[in-house]
Amino acid sequence: MTAWAQSLIRISNYEVETLQKRLAEIAERRSQAEIRIAVLDAEAEAERDRARHDADAGLMLGAYLNGWKARKTVAESDLSALDAEEAGARDALTGAFEELKKFEHVAETTRLNTLIAIARRETAAFDELGLRKRAV
Repeated sequence: MTAWAQSLIRISNYEVETLQKRLAEIAERRSQAEIRIAVLDAEAEAERDRARHDADAGLMLGAYLNGWKARKTVAESDLSALDAEEAGARDALTGAFEELKKFEHVAETTRLNTLIAIARRETAAFDELGLRKRAV
Protein backbone atom coordinates (compact mmCIF):
# COMPACT_ATOMS: atom_id res chain seq x y z
CA MET A 1 0.00 0.00 0.00
CA THR A 2 1.34 3.40 -0.88
CA ALA A 3 2.14 6.03 1.72
CA TRP A 4 -0.54 8.41 0.46
CA ALA A 5 -3.18 5.69 0.71
CA GLN A 6 -2.09 4.79 4.23
CA SER A 7 -2.26 8.46 5.22
CA LEU A 8 -5.75 8.89 3.79
CA ILE A 9 -6.97 5.73 5.51
CA ARG A 10 -5.39 6.78 8.81
CA ILE A 11 -7.02 10.23 8.60
CA SER A 12 -10.38 8.67 7.70
CA ASN A 13 -10.12 6.21 10.60
CA TYR A 14 -9.39 9.10 12.95
CA GLU A 15 -12.44 10.97 11.66
CA VAL A 16 -14.64 7.88 12.10
CA GLU A 17 -13.36 7.36 15.65
CA THR A 18 -13.92 11.02 16.51
CA LEU A 19 -17.47 10.90 15.19
CA GLN A 20 -18.15 7.66 17.07
CA LYS A 21 -17.01 9.33 20.30
CA ARG A 22 -19.19 12.34 19.54
CA LEU A 23 -22.19 10.09 18.91
CA ALA A 24 -21.58 8.23 22.18
CA GLU A 25 -21.38 11.56 24.04
CA ILE A 26 -24.65 12.71 22.47
CA ALA A 27 -26.30 9.40 23.38
CA GLU A 28 -25.14 9.86 26.99
CA ARG A 29 -26.55 13.40 27.12
CA ARG A 30 -29.78 12.12 25.55
CA SER A 31 -30.05 9.41 28.20
CA GLN A 32 -29.52 11.99 30.94
CA ALA A 33 -32.25 14.20 29.44
CA GLU A 34 -34.66 11.26 29.35
CA ILE A 35 -33.87 10.50 33.00
CA ARG A 36 -34.42 14.15 33.88
CA ILE A 37 -37.89 14.03 32.28
CA ALA A 38 -38.72 10.79 34.11
CA VAL A 39 -37.62 12.33 37.42
CA LEU A 40 -39.74 15.42 36.76
CA ASP A 41 -42.76 13.22 36.07
CA ALA A 42 -42.14 11.19 39.23
CA GLU A 43 -41.77 14.36 41.31
CA ALA A 44 -45.03 15.76 39.91
CA GLU A 45 -46.84 12.53 40.74
CA ALA A 46 -45.42 12.59 44.25
CA GLU A 47 -46.60 16.20 44.70
CA ARG A 48 -50.07 15.27 43.45
CA ASP A 49 -50.18 12.39 45.91
CA ARG A 50 -49.00 14.66 48.72
CA ALA A 51 -51.66 17.23 47.78
CA ARG A 52 -54.35 14.56 48.15
CA HIS A 53 -53.30 13.99 51.75
CA ASP A 54 -52.24 17.51 52.79
CA ALA A 55 -54.54 20.53 52.33
CA ASP A 56 -51.66 23.05 52.41
CA ALA A 57 -49.82 21.12 49.71
CA GLY A 58 -53.07 21.02 47.74
CA LEU A 59 -53.24 24.82 47.80
CA MET A 60 -49.72 25.08 46.39
CA LEU A 61 -50.11 22.31 43.84
CA GLY A 62 -51.20 24.66 41.04
CA ALA A 63 -48.09 26.83 41.42
CA TYR A 64 -45.89 23.74 41.61
CA LEU A 65 -47.45 22.29 38.46
CA ASN A 66 -46.91 25.58 36.58
CA GLY A 67 -43.21 25.45 37.46
CA TRP A 68 -43.11 21.75 36.65
CA LYS A 69 -44.60 22.37 33.19
CA ALA A 70 -41.98 25.02 32.48
CA ARG A 71 -39.12 22.72 33.58
CA LYS A 72 -40.56 19.82 31.59
CA THR A 73 -40.92 22.00 28.48
CA VAL A 74 -37.25 22.96 28.75
CA ALA A 75 -36.22 19.33 29.27
CA GLU A 76 -38.29 18.17 26.28
CA SER A 77 -36.84 20.98 24.18
CA ASP A 78 -33.34 19.84 25.16
CA LEU A 79 -34.27 16.28 24.22
CA SER A 80 -35.55 17.42 20.81
CA ALA A 81 -32.33 19.33 20.20
CA LEU A 82 -30.33 16.24 21.15
CA ASP A 83 -32.40 14.13 18.76
CA ALA A 84 -31.53 16.53 15.93
CA GLU A 85 -27.87 16.61 16.96
CA GLU A 86 -27.80 12.80 17.11
CA ALA A 87 -29.32 12.54 13.62
CA GLY A 88 -26.69 14.93 12.28
CA ALA A 89 -23.90 13.00 13.97
CA ARG A 90 -25.21 9.72 12.54
CA ASP A 91 -25.30 11.24 9.06
CA ALA A 92 -21.75 12.54 9.47
CA LEU A 93 -20.58 9.12 10.72
CA THR A 94 -22.23 7.40 7.76
CA GLY A 95 -20.46 9.80 5.39
CA ALA A 96 -17.13 9.23 7.13
CA PHE A 97 -17.54 5.45 6.85
CA GLU A 98 -18.33 5.82 3.15
CA GLU A 99 -15.21 7.93 2.62
CA LEU A 100 -13.08 5.43 4.53
CA LYS A 101 -14.40 2.56 2.40
CA LYS A 102 -13.68 4.54 -0.78
CA PHE A 103 -10.08 5.14 0.30
CA GLU A 104 -9.67 1.49 1.28
CA HIS A 105 -11.08 0.43 -2.10
CA VAL A 106 -8.74 2.76 -3.99
CA ALA A 107 -5.76 1.53 -1.95
CA GLU A 108 -6.68 -2.11 -2.58
CA THR A 109 -7.22 -1.46 -6.30
CA THR A 110 -3.85 0.30 -6.49
CA ARG A 111 -2.16 -2.61 -4.69
CA LEU A 112 -3.75 -5.15 -7.03
CA ASN A 113 -2.85 -3.12 -10.11
CA THR A 114 0.75 -2.97 -8.89
CA LEU A 115 0.80 -6.76 -8.45
CA ILE A 116 -0.68 -7.23 -11.93
CA ALA A 117 1.94 -4.92 -13.44
CA ILE A 118 4.74 -6.82 -11.66
CA ALA A 119 3.33 -10.13 -12.90
CA ARG A 120 3.13 -8.79 -16.46
CA ARG A 121 6.76 -7.61 -16.33
CA GLU A 122 7.86 -11.01 -15.01
CA THR A 123 5.88 -12.80 -17.70
CA ALA A 124 7.34 -10.54 -20.38
CA ALA A 125 10.84 -11.17 -19.03
CA PHE A 126 10.30 -14.94 -19.05
CA ASP A 127 8.83 -14.76 -22.56
CA GLU A 128 11.84 -12.79 -23.74
CA LEU A 129 14.17 -15.28 -22.09
CA GLY A 130 12.31 -18.15 -23.74
CA LEU A 131 12.53 -16.46 -27.16
CA ARG A 132 16.28 -15.96 -26.74
CA LYS A 133 16.78 -19.62 -25.83
CA ARG A 134 14.77 -20.72 -28.87
CA ALA A 135 16.73 -18.40 -31.11
CA VAL A 136 20.02 -19.86 -29.97
